[in-house]
Amino acid sequence: MESIKKLISEGEHQKQDFKFRIDDQRKIARTLVAFANTDGGRLLIGVKDNGKISGINPEEEFHMIKGAAQMYCKPVLEFESRIWQEEMKLVLEVKIEPSANRIFQAQDEDGNWKFYIRRKDQTLIANKIIQKIWKLEQNAIRKPSIFGEKELIILKLIKENQPLTLSKIYRNSELNKSNIDKIVSLLVHWKMVKMNFDDDDVKYEIDEKQS
Repeated sequence: MESIKKLISEGEHQKQDFKFRIDDQRKIARTLVAFANTDGGRLLIGVKDNGKISGINPEEEFHMIKGAAQMYCKPVLEFESRIWQEEMKLVLEVKIEPSANRIFQAQDEDGNWKFYIRRKDQTLIANKIIQKIWKLEQNAIRKPSIFGEKELIILKLIKENQPLTLSKIYRNSELNKSNIDKIVSLLVHWKMVKMNFDDDDVKYEIDEKQS
């Protein structure tokens, strides 16, 4: 039988995040959107980062979550919730289902709408390559049996200098940025190249398992 202690014992990961309480609706909206745009997930509100249950007023936290989902998520994000009780303390669980189309955005402090994803226990901005890959997934473009000259140039560049950031691929290739963006997205979509999330940067390298 599932219990709040069992959930907490998993720690924070790609599909689970702990929150002591909700103080910033814009910030929590990013987490909600990131879950929806990735694999789904749950928030456990009333739990400290170390896994200790602090407890919350579930009505207040539900109000904050609902406001974040309605005002700072686009489109409005649906969620399920339940209340857990451990001894005399209450924890609010907020569950987000994954979106098949990965269309959710959250508003930042400057009023800009951005896409977010979840990687391990971090919420990150979905860069333009990720957004292009989402579109490719909808169209299911097949990997060719023979690659063109431009694809081979990028593959060779990455293989000989990996891991490479997108900016370094721009600097070391004579192709224009638009072509590079398209090719890198296709290579990741075809699982020839993989993306590694390193701190605030994304690096690309050959996916040896698939190539």
